[in-house]
Amino acid sequence: MNSVDFLLTNKDITYEIRTEIKRLGRPIPDLIISKTDVGKSRNYSRNFNSNVYDRFKWLCECPKRNKLFCFICLVMSGNQSAWTQEGRIKFPIG
Repeated sequence: MNSVDFLLTNKDITYEIRTEIKRLGRPIPDLIISKTDVGKSRNYSRNFNSNVYDRFKWLCECPKRNKLFCFICLVMSGNQSAWTQEGRIKFPIG
């Protein structure tokens, strides 16, 4: 119930369900996500570090969409914004 997919596909959620989703907590899967970029002189490798969840308590991830979302925005807001519809930082799974 507290998955990003559930929240994105069910906009008419009652207050009681929103409260339960908040109690369950944000989805923070431990995914292995990496990206390699080719530079002029060398290759650069970037990896997603799950410690970012500790720094940003509002951040959650959707494994199906492979994007980051604002959990508070998804649960408490009916607004359509980049953080609630599109997500941010799409990573290729490596």
